[in-house]
Amino acid sequence: MSSFLSRRRVLTTGAGAALGLGAIGATATPASASPASASPASDARHATGPEETRTLDELYRAALDEGGKLVVYAGGDTPTQQDGTKAAFKARFPDIDLTLIVDYSKYHDVRVDNQFATDTLVPDVVQLQTLQDFVRWSRQGRLLRYRPAGFSKLHPPFRDPQGAWVAVSVIAFSFLYGTAAVGSDAPRSPLDLVDPKWKGKIASSYPHDDDAVLYLYSLYAQQYGWEWVAKLAAQDVLFARGSNSPGLAVSGGQKAIGVGTSGSPVPSSTSPTKFVIADGHPFMAWGQRAAVLKQAKNPTAAKLYLNWQLSTEVQERSFNGWSVRTDVTPRAGLKPVWEYPDAHVDGFPAFMADRAEVERLKQTFALYFGEVKGDPTPGWPGLHPGA
Repeated sequence: MSSFLSRRRVLTTGAGAALGLGAIGATATPASASPASASPASDARHATGPEETRTLDELYRAALDEGGKLVVYAGGDTPTQQDGTKAAFKARFPDIDLTLIVDYSKYHDVRVDNQFATDTLVPDVVQLQTLQDFVRWSRQGRLLRYRPAGFSKLHPPFRDPQGAWVAVSVIAFSFLYGTAAVGSDAPRSPLDLVDPKWKGKIASSYPHDDDAVLYLYSLYAQQYGWEWVAKLAAQDVLFARGSNSPGLAVSGGQKAIGVGTSGSPVPSSTSPTKFVIADGHPFMAWGQRAAVLKQAKNPTAAKLYLNWQLSTEVQERSFNGWSVRTDVTPRAGLKPVWEYPDAHVDGFPAFMADRAEVERLKQTFALYFGEVKGDPTPGWPGLHPGA
């Protein structure tokens, strides 16, 4: 991205805009420069072996012979957020003892780092939003280089060329609204959120508490200017921790609009909310990365998990209609997520890689919206959950 702030905008919106200038401009790193991007030729040159050829059932039997246990650390907002994943995995592989721990990715990653430092590693698989950690861990030799079945069918930026990690799901953040609450006067783009008629009717997750929400808000600031951010700050927005919180506020009838949350663009006649993606207006999406740790106690079960997540049977059932695979057609007339320029799929990994600018931008939004308040929505799992 290029810097977009005019001198007038900087002067009229104060120090917060000045602090945020570098943060937003810094995401100009082209997609081709991201470690996540690779050409097919690069994939072939750096391949660490053929793709997995064993079937899921063969891997299942091998995982049972290994001991039948598996521990996954997954990024998320509530302890039960991955219960659907756990139930589906257990239905398919009932004799695997799966422990799946959900916490904010920014806590899981340092938890794993501390376990490395103290030789107390617990998880076999990490599945996180902190995309930059997978690049770092790969360089440190912490990740098992492994190519699950279907590896070559993944969108190239959704796989490490050497097989150190893969993206197992697409997640998108935008805003949504309650159809009953807004009636026929629904907001059509983020620009509409600063209309005075919505004052007191908006919930949002804190952008300075979740890096994906932060990126979304930075895209808003880039396109609409810091004046838009200042106007939103005057809308009496209900801010809370957890990207699940805006959707809960809307579905529960507390607020009409929720910003900085995930959702599905697949139409549903029974849903009480609508997730908004508007042509020419930004939203954000990324591939949630997962990897097998080289020190995993249950590497075969970990491989089973990755192969299952990437299988067509799982990818075709994604909640938002998008897949990480190029050979799975998105539902309901959607295009693959990487074909939406407004999704900035290649921008998010570059954004996450520049931690100094991310921190500067966090503090900028704190100037507009106040400090983050509240307990973390997943609770406090501690140093060694799942041990």
